[in-house]
Amino acid sequence: MSNTQALTKTLVFPLDVQSDNESLLHEGRLECRRVFNEVLRLNYDGWDWGKIQDTVEQNADLVRNTAQCIIDKAFDALNTYYDNDDWGRPWYKHEQFPMEMNYTEGYNLFFEDETVRFRISAKPYNHVEGEIRGTQDQFNLLRQATEDADWHIGIADVLCHQGREELHITVTNETAEIADKQDAQTVIGVDVNEDCVGLCAVTESGIEDSVVIEHPEVKTQRHEYFTIRKRMQSVGQTKFENEIQDEERQFVHDQLHQLSRDIVEWAEQFENPVIVFENLKDMRDSIDYGTRMNRRLHSVPFAQLQNFVSYKAAWDGIPSEKIDPAYTSQECVDCGHTTRSNRTGKRFQCVQCGFQDHADRKAALLIGARGLKKLNQNVPALNSPPIVRVRRQCNGLSEPADHNPVSTVRGHQTDGKTGSVRN
Repeated sequence: MSNTQALTKTLVFPLDVQSDNESLLHEGRLECRRVFNEVLRLNYDGWDWGKIQDTVEQNADLVRNTAQCIIDKAFDALNTYYDNDDWGRPWYKHEQFPMEMNYTEGYNLFFEDETVRFRISAKPYNHVEGEIRGTQDQFNLLRQATEDADWHIGIADVLCHQGREELHITVTNETAEIADKQDAQTVIGVDVNEDCVGLCAVTESGIEDSVVIEHPEVKTQRHEYFTIRKRMQSVGQTKFENEIQDEERQFVHDQLHQLSRDIVEWAEQFENPVIVFENLKDMRDSIDYGTRMNRRLHSVPFAQLQNFVSYKAAWDGIPSEKIDPAYTSQECVDCGHTTRSNRTGKRFQCVQCGFQDHADRKAALLIGARGLKKLNQNVPALNSPPIVRVRRQCNGLSEPADHNPVSTVRGHQTDGKTGSVRN
């Protein structure tokens, strides 16, 4: 069995502008930022939203449909602000505001034999034209979205990334098929941490495989960006603070996309998989470990990575599920004894039965077991997991196993032992 749902993917195309007016794209983005902030300003001044819509749209130096897109985006930001009890008041200061447009109204595409041409209405009666650059797979997907009745091309953003103009086009498959999680034969437990992700494939027959993917760069770089901003604030040099935040956001975004691809590629090798995460709802509200630790944990984009993995898995027909996260880092998979003293750093050793394992792989194993239970499947004995393998992020997990850089975790983390170790 399978379930049908609409799935949207964003295709990123560098632009080869050939109309000698590329600067219009930058001017258009500045106008979009002005329109966005004007909506916010008038709202804070107490204007009626209907009047804001008419006034801002009339005064915008943009194609009417593009102005409507930006106004709607501002209203969405305000709704989110009020839904969160007036927390996180929106105001856009960054220069790189994306110009958002609807297909055939703000931008258009023209398919030729080997190329795809674009026309962007950056300003009223002023078009920027040229060719989009991309892979053949991207072009094929884009063409399918224009020819298949179950697909359509949606909103696109024009933005500048590292000095290069890009067009980010959304394509939607309205009838994408995702396997029914109740038919899953392999549960992939995923334990997300601040410097690594533990993965474990579990079936009713036992543990199929496991791996720990390290991603220390995200934590390290975010700390460096935080330090830079604090130093800038301490000396009053906040002029480039927004640019630093943009760099950090883009770096984390790219790293999480790569990591999520690695996770999905690893899961695809198993028969009828379902990916299981911890349910992170309200997790941040319950964190209170002191100022320094709170900043570390609140800066880790756990939910964002989960969303990226679920999104990519769904495009491959793989479903996702969530389980209760309570004590996954402290509970022993062998005897069930739960205490904080079971874990020391990356090492897990049950103080009651002596079971030892890499702490994050053990957590992934427990998440997988809870996933089996939630799907009403039998949970096998879990006290003999394989030797822990550790891989660094972006090491080509899609390659054959013999070519993957892998190290077994021994020494200070597991004492060279896995499974049940009794004294």
